[in-house]
Amino acid sequence: MARRTSRTPSRTAVPASCPCGLPGAYADCCGRFHSGAAAAPSAEALMRSRYSAFVVGDVDYLVRTWHPRTRPARLELDPGMRWTGLEILETGDGSAFHSTGTVTFRASYRGGELHERSRFERVDGAWVYVDGEFLD
Repeated sequence: MARRTSRTPSRTAVPASCPCGLPGAYADCCGRFHSGAAAAPSAEALMRSRYSAFVVGDVDYLVRTWHPRTRPARLELDPGMRWTGLEILETGDGSAFHSTGTVTFRASYRGGELHERSRFERVDGAWVYVDGEFLD
């Protein structure tokens, strides 16, 4: 979903409704995770919040929620990328009772889609993205 080059500090305008696909305002949904007011309680919630971070251009959140073992040193988002929707297809584990989990999703963007199975782990009690496998 991003190139691994240099950090981009700019963000796009904050949307009123949350881009993650759940009903509700951005501030009450993924926005609270982005601001640090709350932590994502599950792998799926983290996946949704990371998608929303791509939509709004929150590079700091993406880096913060990436596993230290697989986190890129620098991250640059494509300013021309327009994400248009997220569909969660399947989850495996990733709840409060697990230390690992997977989320299979389809993220649409203007001109195509990304289909991935992402792996998540808990680090110091917080869910983080480890890596993903692109699917057909």
